[in-house]
Amino acid sequence: MHPQRYDNLHKIEQLNPIKDHCQIYHLMTGYEFPWDMVRSLEVALMRTFCIPSVSKLLDKTQEFNKRPQKRYDDTSIIVVEISKWGYDDTRGKQAIERMNAIHSRFKIANKDFLYVLSTFIYDPIRWNSRFGWRQMCENEKLSSFYFWREVGIRMHIQDIPETYEEFESYNLDYEEKYFCFAESNRRVGEATQNLFLSWFPSWMHSALKPATLALLDDGMLDAFGFEHPSNLLRNVVANSLKIRAKVLRLFPPRLSPDFYIDSPIRSYPDGYEIANVGASGKED
Repeated sequence: MHPQRYDNLHKIEQLNPIKDHCQIYHLMTGYEFPWDMVRSLEVALMRTFCIPSVSKLLDKTQEFNKRPQKRYDDTSIIVVEISKWGYDDTRGKQAIERMNAIHSRFKIANKDFLYVLSTFIYDPIRWNSRFGWRQMCENEKLSSFYFWREVGIRMHIQDIPETYEEFESYNLDYEEKYFCFAESNRRVGEATQNLFLSWFPSWMHSALKPATLALLDDGMLDAFGFEHPSNLLRNVVANSLKIRAKVLRLFPPRLSPDFYIDSPIRSYPDGYEIANVGASGKED
């Protein structure tokens, strides 16, 4: 193991998760767990489609059917601009303003906003507990909560729980109450699954298609109406990610950040302006 592998962790443990949560979250997402954060937020994205009130809205706009890659990139750009720069930086503020402008065109219940916000906190934490090259420390978990709580306030979301534990309870109770099958869940879920498959050569699709479902829990699979993968496939996928984590443990610490927006983006090969990210009102 590289002697400096845990330097960022030691730094994070010395910081205050309340007043330093932007700095901690930046280190987590850009340096410590960049790949894992992207993958876990993809699962979080799928999780929100298990809610009929959310999937029906997305199904109506047809964004995931007509322009799935752009819809994915638009969401990723806004989330990562906020994560990389912080919610009070100029670019972070622009991203939140753009997100609020897009959301203002739709009637979205506050309870749904609250749940979607909660997935940005707890899905990466749960992913990390299974597949992280190291476990997140308490400061990282709390920083995720404080960071996204402040973002939620700037999104004008009401009644955001004031503690990590209360918000986690809301997240779990909401899923138990509102996760259920709907045809709109299936359509949006299938469109997103096809998007993920499009990133690989066509000859791999038949093998990868069931594998894309192996990381979804039973509640999600039932809400989508998807066939449950075999236990063997689930174990193969999970163990592959655990082996990856063990290998990563041997690597030196990352010296430069690796945010999603630091690499070329499929829908914006020539770059983008935050104000132009997202579908226009005419497209909806």
